Amino acid sequence: MQIEMLYVPTSDLAASLAFYRDRLGWTELWREGATTAAVVAPDGGIQVMLDQDPDAAPGPMFVVDRVLEFHRSRPDGVEVLAGPAEIPGGYLATYREPGGSVLYVIDQSSDAEIE
Repeated sequence: MQIEMLYVPTSDLAASLAFYRDRLGWTELWREGATTAAVVAPDGGIQVMLDQDPDAAPGPMFVVDRVLEFHRSRPDGVEVLAGPAEIPGGYLATYREPGGSVLYVIDQSSDAEIE
């Protein structure tokens, strides 16, 4: 498991993109639809995924080989908030760790089965 990106919800994607890209000089890496984009700092650090969902919690997004396997064997004390659910190319699950922080776990497995 490694950190893939930091999930940053926003109420205004255009304003957030303007801040990171135009004011901080970060590079826009990709977009998904009209509500999601990823940026990275000039040093090539961890990506920041901006998502127009002001009700979501920010948090680290970890990548694993298979979310379904992680979900079945997740550590004790981890509360399931959502998923696993299909996303383009794989699955996403959202958890709350014992200290209260939200974390996201994704894969690009394209599994056909959700348990």
